[in-house]
Amino acid sequence: MRYYSIGIFKKTNISLLILFVLFSLTSLTGCVDEDQYADNPKGNFEALWSIIDQHYCFFDYKAQQYGLDWNEVHTRYAKQINGEMTDAQLFEVLGNMLSELRDGHVNMYSSFDVARNWSWHENYPSNVSDSLITKYLGTDYKIANGMKYRVLDDNIGYIRCSTFEGKLGSGNLDEIMSSLLLTRGLIIDIRDNTGGMMTSAEEFAARFTNKKLLVGYMQHKTGKGHDDFSSLQEQYLEPSTGIRWQKSVIILTNRSVYSAANEFVKYMKCCPNVMTVGDKTGGGAGMPFSSEIPIGWGIRFSACPIFDKNKASTEFGIAPDYKVDMTTTDFYHGKDTIIEFARNLLSK
Repeated sequence: MRYYSIGIFKKTNISLLILFVLFSLTSLTGCVDEDQYADNPKGNFEALWSIIDQHYCFFDYKAQQYGLDWNEVHTRYAKQINGEMTDAQLFEVLGNMLSELRDGHVNMYSSFDVARNWSWHENYPSNVSDSLITKYLGTDYKIANGMKYRVLDDNIGYIRCSTFEGKLGSGNLDEIMSSLLLTRGLIIDIRDNTGGMMTSAEEFAARFTNKKLLVGYMQHKTGKGHDDFSSLQEQYLEPSTGIRWQKSVIILTNRSVYSAANEFVKYMKCCPNVMTVGDKTGGGAGMPFSSEIPIGWGIRFSACPIFDKNKASTEFGIAPDYKVDMTTTDFYHGKDTIIEFARNLLSK
């Protein structure tokens, strides 16, 4: 029988290693002691449950929100484990167990599937239409650093920011801001932006404040207990040294705004002259770390909680200032209800 030590980054998975390196630049957890588990269904089940039990960061919060009891989860799922299971059957049971966390940053990676919980957006209206966004952008829009932008016919600036996966360049942001300076106000459409680099979200938000702002707090896991965390550490947004926007801004959101994009909304709600319109964001307020179980499947999970400036968790999303849903009538008339609502606000 083979035995494996379970710890952070024990075996091969280059993408997970890169992910860890990226996130470890901004946050660190305590050391991870290694436990021994066999490479069989029971060993893999116990390894996975223990990794999450010792390092996941939202147990108390989710116990309060919907009664999550990780010990009860162990009891319930342990009954489904037996030595005759196929890998596919084991993957299904372990994936179902992870879904109890209701966390989009929790995944399990095998050679044949990825276990995920996307209920944060799949259970809600999409509130966005690519075909309508294309109609509003037209064909003569500009593109810089992956962002599409133009001036709408009522002299309102529109920026389509669909991801933060790439590094935002200061020069590109200067060009975008310069191009839209003479407009009456700005719409930043981040619907369906599922995140990427926190630094890009911060770089963009820094264009909308003239002074240093307290935007939130962060904690680090310091031990195996569910309550073992460092003290809260302040997060500050420093004003950019480039062109900074001084007029009204409206951020368009939907349930697929997640992770770094969720952080962007958190930052922007601390800036002056900013409103949010659309649906509640999807959330994702835990910095993800990675590990592995004996069978070789990679595990990603939230290990470092971050909070807003009021020390409240945004794990389950940020409510908009104006809740607006897309209507079928507007869609069939070629109008984006949420963009039109924002244009009306900026016109007042």
